[in-house]
Amino acid sequence: MESFGTRLHRAVTERGPLCVGIDPHPGLLARWGLADDVQGLDRFARTVTEALGDRVAVVKPQSAFFERFGSRGVAILESTIRQLRDAGSLVLLDVKRGDIGSTVSAYAAAYLDPSSPLYVDAVTASPYLGVGSLAPMFELAAEHGGGVFVLALTSNPEGAAVQRARTADGRTVAQTVIDEISQLNRGADPLGSFGLVVGATIGDTGHDLSGVGGPLLAPGLGAQGAGAADLRTVFGSSLSAVLPSYSREVLSAGPDVAALRAAADRVLADCRAVLAAP
Repeated sequence: MESFGTRLHRAVTERGPLCVGIDPHPGLLARWGLADDVQGLDRFARTVTEALGDRVAVVKPQSAFFERFGSRGVAILESTIRQLRDAGSLVLLDVKRGDIGSTVSAYAAAYLDPSSPLYVDAVTASPYLGVGSLAPMFELAAEHGGGVFVLALTSNPEGAAVQRARTADGRTVAQTVIDEISQLNRGADPLGSFGLVVGATIGDTGHDLSGVGGPLLAPGLGAQGAGAADLRTVFGSSLSAVLPSYSREVLSAGPDVAALRAAADRVLADCRAVLAAP
C-alpha cells in the first residue's frame, strides 16, 4: 500500500490544500434545523459527506460529537467513514488518543488496522505520555499506509503551559515533539506520513518547523479567529507542508449542499492564494 504521505500529497495536488471537519455539535445541529439526537446527527453527517466527500482532499470527523450518542452515534461514525472513503476523500479522525503499552496498541488497532470498522487514513494523537509511547500507532500506520498527526503547538491558551515548558536540554516540550516526528519522516518522499498539529491562531511560533518532512495540520481557521493570511506568520518557510483545516466556517453554510460546496470553494481559494498551491 502507498504511504499516507504519498496519498495525501496526491489528494492535495488534485483537490487542493483543504481539510474540512465534521463537527456536529448541538449549536450547529440547531442552526441546520435538526434535532440534537441520533437522527439529526445522521442527517448532518450524510449532508456534509454528500456535499464535500467527492471534492475536498481531507475530511476530519470529530469523534467526540458522535460518541456522545453512544453506540448509535459510533455506528453513524462508522457509516460516515465508509461513505467518505467511497467518495474519494482521505479521512482524518480527530480522536487525540494517547496512552501506553497495550492500550495505545488497542487504539492503533481501532483506527489504523484495515480490519477495524473504524479504520481511517489517519488520526490525531496526544504525545503527553511521551512521543515514544505512540510507537504502536506509528508502526501500524507505517504497516498499513496510514498517518498520525501529533499535537505540538495548539491554539488553546492552556496548552502553552505544557507545550512551551523547557526540558533539561533547553528545548521546549513542543520542540522535542517536532524533532521526534521529524526523525520519523526522514527520507520520505514526497511527504512523510507523520504530521503535527499546529494551531493557526498562535502567531509566530518561535519553533523550527522547517525539517518536519510531514504535513502540518492547521486548525483554528475561520470561526476560531484565524484567517488564511495568518498561515504565513505561523508557518513561514514551511507553508508548502500546511494542510489548512476549517470546520464551522464551512459547516455553518449548511444544510444546503450547494452552499456548503460554495463555502468550501471560497476558503480553498483563500488558502491557495496564501500557500501558492497548484
